[in-house]
Amino acid sequence: PQAKLIFIISLLLGTTITISSNHWIMAWAGLEINTLAILPMISKSHHPRAIEAATKYFLTQATASALVLFSSMTNAWYTGQWDITQLTHPTSCLILTSAIAMKLGLVPFHFWFPEVLQGSPLITGLLLSTMMKFPPITLLFMTSPSLNSTLLTCMALLSAALGGWMGLNQTQIRKILAFSSISHLGW
Repeated sequence: PQAKLIFIISLLLGTTITISSNHWIMAWAGLEINTLAILPMISKSHHPRAIEAATKYFLTQATASALVLFSSMTNAWYTGQWDITQLTHPTSCLILTSAIAMKLGLVPFHFWFPEVLQGSPLITGLLLSTMMKFPPITLLFMTSPSLNSTLLTCMALLSAALGGWMGLNQTQIRKILAFSSISHLGW
């Protein structure tokens, strides 16, 4: 019970740090705190499917976090700014769009999400589908004036279409919920 409380407090702390930060390093640190706090909750049952889900989640989120850090470093290299709202370099914008799409599970970076949700406990799956999406969506909103709107619109349309289409083809509740989440992210 105490460990679960610590993980939930860490999730709240990581989300709060990311949402309230203006500096890229603080936002990245909040994303990492979230990732490290949810991993023990995913793999709590010590079942091979849960361990596989935790591994897939860790690898995907670590890659996306590295891309966020690389994007912010590239932007700081060219502009001298570490402020989140000062994302102006085109390459940094493209890399950040990919990183946020990977963190959220948007199409074409959606393949990890149904598998992770399938291997997670139900309450952890609820956290993955809701609370873990707030920090990346906040970063998306804070940088939206700089991001490529055509790319975001294409990813949104593809997510809405593919999530709904793939959800119709499922018989397992957690995968239906995962594809529903992907579709709703598109909307």
